[in-house]
Amino acid sequence: MQISSRFTIAIHIFACIDTFKNDYKITSDFLASSVNVNPVVIRRLLTQLKTAGLITVARGSGGTSIAKPLDKISFYDIYLAVECVEDNQLFHFHDNPSTLCPVGRNIHNALDERLERIQAAMEHEMKNITVKDAIEDTKRFIAMENSSAIKK
Repeated sequence: MQISSRFTIAIHIFACIDTFKNDYKITSDFLASSVNVNPVVIRRLLTQLKTAGLITVARGSGGTSIAKPLDKISFYDIYLAVECVEDNQLFHFHDNPSTLCPVGRNIHNALDERLERIQAAMEHEMKNITVKDAIEDTKRFIAMENSSAIKK
């Protein structure tokens, strides 16, 4: 099981937008340089985040901004926006367990409800963590880094 890196890249995008909004025009090239990915990856994510109403993107090289207060954007909002899981199923079940085997015939019965509960718990927790939380921590780490650099 692994959630796509689109999720963490999207949070990285929000952190960059908020951190650099007053100093730089936030373009896909700018964001790609921080994330260290191809700008095409960033543009796809920006489109998804814009469609979800989480950011605004000015045409051309106009830049990107956050569309709502950071404390109103949860990790769950981003998770939904960037389509981290296929068919709303966090766990991908192997396609054809053998019906000739008693385990194969019953493995779905044994796991489906439990996996749904696990996914629901994870999604519940994601609803309680905001982008503001992550950005505040990022800024705190930057400040500590800058403080230790000054002391050297």
